[in-house]
Amino acid sequence: MVFFIPEEKINEIKNAADIVDLISESVVLKKAGRNQIGLCPFHSEKTPSFTVSYEKQIYYCFGCGSGGNVFAFLMKKEGYSFPEAVKYLAGKYGVNIPDGAITPEQKQKISEKENILSVNKRAMIFFSKCLAESNSGKKARDYLGRRAISEETIRHFCLGYAPEGWNALINYTAKKDRHFIVLLEKAGLIIKKNGSDGFYDRFRDRIIFPIFDAGSQVIGFGGRVMDDSLPKYLNSPETVVFNKSRSLYGLNAAKSECRNTETVYIVEGYFDLISLHQHGIKNSVATLGTAITSEHVKILRGIVGKDGKFILVYDSDEAGIKAAYRSIEIFDKGYADARILVLPSGYDPDSYLVEYGSESFKKAVSGALGAVSFLINRAIKKHGLSIDGKIHIISDLKDTISSVGDNIERSLYIRELAEKTDIDESAIREKICGIKTISGSDCISVSVNERGSRLERRIIAMILQFSEIIPEIIKRGILDNFGDDLLKSLGYDIIRQYNQGNRKPNDMVFFFDDAEKNRIAASLAICEDLWDRDGCMKLVAQFEDCRERQKDTSINRIKAAEEINDNKLLLELLREKQIQARKKRSDNLNASGGETQ
Repeated sequence: MVFFIPEEKINEIKNAADIVDLISESVVLKKAGRNQIGLCPFHSEKTPSFTVSYEKQIYYCFGCGSGGNVFAFLMKKEGYSFPEAVKYLAGKYGVNIPDGAITPEQKQKISEKENILSVNKRAMIFFSKCLAESNSGKKARDYLGRRAISEETIRHFCLGYAPEGWNALINYTAKKDRHFIVLLEKAGLIIKKNGSDGFYDRFRDRIIFPIFDAGSQVIGFGGRVMDDSLPKYLNSPETVVFNKSRSLYGLNAAKSECRNTETVYIVEGYFDLISLHQHGIKNSVATLGTAITSEHVKILRGIVGKDGKFILVYDSDEAGIKAAYRSIEIFDKGYADARILVLPSGYDPDSYLVEYGSESFKKAVSGALGAVSFLINRAIKKHGLSIDGKIHIISDLKDTISSVGDNIERSLYIRELAEKTDIDESAIREKICGIKTISGSDCISVSVNERGSRLERRIIAMILQFSEIIPEIIKRGILDNFGDDLLKSLGYDIIRQYNQGNRKPNDMVFFFDDAEKNRIAASLAICEDLWDRDGCMKLVAQFEDCRERQKDTSINRIKAAEEINDNKLLLELLREKQIQARKKRSDNLNASGGETQ
């Protein structure tokens, strides 16, 4: 591997960082022996298999095989490059990274993200000033007042106003700085004019809602008109820092309360979200003009935990009902407990809270139904219980119920539907299962392939966790006799890391030359084995005895082939022995430093 950041800086960051602290920002972890466990953020699961070791500063998922240290987690979770992960952690834990530590290309990529975040922050300040201080912002202030949005809420959510005109933001932020114009365009704040070199502001004469990530950095904006003009809402486009399918409005303000209550309310509008928070329901977030996605569910489930509750609050109009239908499969695949609350006709969460208050809203929430039960009731209400109505009910619900992955849960919904429609349960089951039969093969089932023999894996785990035994491993040539080439190569890599002064699993895990080695190393290092020298020597002796028996078997096979004059078998056995001897010499050369990384 090629590194662009000094090794001493990487070690300084590793020593300063706390992997439990970092992962706890997105995954609910609970103590389990010497480790912490939680639901894996990288695949859907019902039973926690994601393990984090504070002592070793590594993580490993026994379900999907993902593992590594703090750098590996950020690269997997956020899609960072290695230098980006290092830079992020350096900033988080106060470690200074010299500018010359990364290549110009990587520095440019990191710098672009930082510059766009800086541009967004500068734009947010401009919009906030326009709302609070400008004459043109008065109508926006009056509008927010009519919607009962308090001054405290305006400050808390950093609400703003984008003035009328085509270039108010450009004039404030860029002036004649061409470089800044480029950044404004990359941030999605300005749009290039057709057939011209000029630009114009994306947001004009709108209430502005800054969108923050979980770390409270401004990643984008939403804008709402104050009249009936269209489009009613306008969001920032996708950028290098903003992705709608992974972003949730209000998450930075809600995550603490979501974690404490193990419940999250999900609404669809900016004002709905703000109204919930203003009425004391702070464990709430909003989607950004898109339907709820599997990424949203993973992020939120990591915060509320495996037994956490999702309350989806929809308008009673047709769009709200369609959104409820779309959410069923997403939540089922995410193993999340989702309940749906549809407010009375003519109300959205904001208007309901303003008129009836938070206590009435919470009472309505207590009657929220599970997603499928909700859809059963909606279908019955829509079609009635005539013969034709029942036929339409089954037709509407067959795909929804068949998409439920858990066999028992699906059976319970079929029984509920049978009871409410007075249709024979077996007939419903035949109709639904005939459309789509769910089997175990439809569920996510991940197993980690185990390399080599159990003894070989134990020895790699031993030298990762008890590096004091490595000189004995070298002296006895234990790795020379490994049958699995990848484990053998991994063992030599660990010895090289050891010779370079790296003595802890956290130092060794992840810094190997391929992903499979890193995965295996993480899986073996995370185990809670208690090693001492006596135990290590017993394992070494056991391995040597096993190899001696195998050698005896090989010699006996050669002798047997000679006695029966089986020249073909004899040549194969001798050739195999020669190959092993050459391989041993090559491995010894590599272990002695004849090969460099």
